[in-house]
Amino acid sequence: MAAKVSEGIEKLQLDHSTKSNGTSNSTTTNGAEAEPDESDDDKEDDGAAADAGAPGATKKKKKRKPKKKKAAGGVPKAQSDPPRVLLSNLFPNGQYPEGEIVDYRNENSYRTTNEEKRHLDRMKIDFLNDYRQGAEIHRQVRQWAQKNIKPGQTLTEIAEGIEDGVRALTGHNGLEEGDNIKGGIGFPTGLNLNHIAAHYSPNAGNKTVLQYGDVMKVDFGVHVNGWIVDSAWTLTFDPVYDNLLAAVRDGTNTGIKEAGIDVRMSDIGAAIQEAMESYEVELNGQTYPVKCIRNLNGHDIVQHSIHGGKSVPIVKGGDQTKMEEGEVFAIETFGSTGKGYVRDDLETSHYAKKPDAPNVSLRVSSARTLLNVINKNFGTLPFCRRYLDRLGQDKYLLGLNNLVSSGIVEAYPPLVDIKGSYTAQFEHTILLRPTVKEVISRGDDY
Repeated sequence: MAAKVSEGIEKLQLDHSTKSNGTSNSTTTNGAEAEPDESDDDKEDDGAAADAGAPGATKKKKKRKPKKKKAAGGVPKAQSDPPRVLLSNLFPNGQYPEGEIVDYRNENSYRTTNEEKRHLDRMKIDFLNDYRQGAEIHRQVRQWAQKNIKPGQTLTEIAEGIEDGVRALTGHNGLEEGDNIKGGIGFPTGLNLNHIAAHYSPNAGNKTVLQYGDVMKVDFGVHVNGWIVDSAWTLTFDPVYDNLLAAVRDGTNTGIKEAGIDVRMSDIGAAIQEAMESYEVELNGQTYPVKCIRNLNGHDIVQHSIHGGKSVPIVKGGDQTKMEEGEVFAIETFGSTGKGYVRDDLETSHYAKKPDAPNVSLRVSSARTLLNVINKNFGTLPFCRRYLDRLGQDKYLLGLNNLVSSGIVEAYPPLVDIKGSYTAQFEHTILLRPTVKEVISRGDDY
């Protein structure tokens, strides 16, 4: 999910080798084998009958070749459009593609071949496979989205298209109690336009339409068993914004390069800032320096919780906290043509129950009812108002606001820079494995 705000504003092939039961001339149509051509058999029968009329000929009964049965339906070998094929059907061995593997550097270079560290790595194979499954789902859904999102679509259409893909590929529709906690959507789909940097998802009735000149940050999460893949990119149609996107992409890749075990957060932030702020963008004849949004940070991720206790700054500063072995981080950076500072604004859509929520007495009955729904369907995973609507909840705003004011649920309002400015975001999830750093969400796209 987008950013953790500082200072209080915060993926058969079925090795389905269909073994041929017929001749090499049999063909396949729509996943089912075509019936063999019987013309040759008929000719042979005619020939046999003709020979039977010859003197001394012995009449033989020609055995007909058995017809091949039509297949009852092919097993999918590739993802559909839109993506609706359960990912595990495409990977029947249960092993999913690894992310980008990066060896540690300097004093940590020994880790790549150290037997003790390799043993520790093998001990976490289930964790790794859950993460790789989630990452492959993210890649397949976002690649579909990148090809299909067009100006003229509403934000609601776009968000629901992404979310329907995630639910289908994970096999978790999220309508039964506890289903979404097992896997599915990691957090609400953020569709943040122009000066809106983070935490904006359309609520019911939202009629906003994507325009050609918009700069849209697309930020969505996938989780498997609570392990959340958090990754985002910026989508534009007008090439005038190319330098803005290049600056932020460079910033994120710099942060990924610098991140590692025992690296100080402040050093990562300084490197990100130096990379991103070396860019400028020209819009309408005016040149703007690209600024890091200084009060938005990357963050660590823990099971079932998108924001752990650590922040990864994107500007230089004094945070001497170090990254540690086994941790998971969302390295995300934001650049702006505006002030480079965001504030809360607009209607809230994102919420999450706090992991350390207090046990308080709730006087509002709708708050008690809603908390029960949240516990059973989301736990501490973020959700949005559309997800409550989808579960059949109505008239819940009073109870939701009561949960927020009671300190049980955290509200995440949209975060905006000044109007007229443009913001961009790129983000990847990295795993600090004992032996290597794995950029789990890396793809051919970004």
